[in-house]
Amino acid sequence: MSTETTGIRTASRAEYCVVACAEAWRDAGEILASPMGTVPAIGARLARLTFSPDLLLTDGEALLMADTPAVGVGPGSIEGWLPFRQHLTLTATGRRHVMMGASQIDRHGNQNISCIGDWARPARQLLGVRGAPVNTLNNPTSYWVPKHSSRVFVEHVDMVSGVGYERAAAAGPSATRYHRIPEVVSNLGVFDFETPDRTMRLRSLHPGVSVGQVAEATGFALTIPDDVPFTREPTETELRLIREVIDPKGLREREVPA
Repeated sequence: MSTETTGIRTASRAEYCVVACAEAWRDAGEILASPMGTVPAIGARLARLTFSPDLLLTDGEALLMADTPAVGVGPGSIEGWLPFRQHLTLTATGRRHVMMGASQIDRHGNQNISCIGDWARPARQLLGVRGAPVNTLNNPTSYWVPKHSSRVFVEHVDMVSGVGYERAAAAGPSATRYHRIPEVVSNLGVFDFETPDRTMRLRSLHPGVSVGQVAEATGFALTIPDDVPFTREPTETELRLIREVIDPKGLREREVPA
């Protein structure tokens, strides 16, 4: 397995991605984390076991987990019941931070998981809009993209499922009250929208990745600072938790191959 070098042990690209996803929930307090995808699920568990102990995690259905089991393993103890109506209450009041996938995402943070091509006659049907508009307008929404390419990071999404910054602003205060896109994590780096015009910025590179690689794999002009840092290294404790407690089967390496 190819690895990146840290000052303590070696970490794979997948493990840097896990840490980057976990950072989305740093010091989040008692909110509901809704990670979608293997690496985000590992990241949410890592956050809960380290710097965000009050984070709420579900079993993927309707139960709040009291413990933090490995990915793919059922909870050993339950701390509460989260029926759909209560889940919606959390979603509608900003008390949930979801990390979704994106078939397409643009410079403003508009996301598409519905279709490729014209909506009236799409070339490919995807998941559908589902709850993306409610997610993005009513609680913080980050994104996870395991294969960064210009087919995903596009100039304009074919259909808006998740709402980006310029569309939320155009819709007015009711749409911007809880709207926030803290970060986009891909297998190449971490991105945010901390620019004057709220367009995508390269925040950090995963070790072994160059600015040129990111620019070439992105279908629009990113804001790129003069000095782009590397994504922070996982600590030895974090690596142990990832490898021995949260993901002992190494599922992360299947989502982000070396």
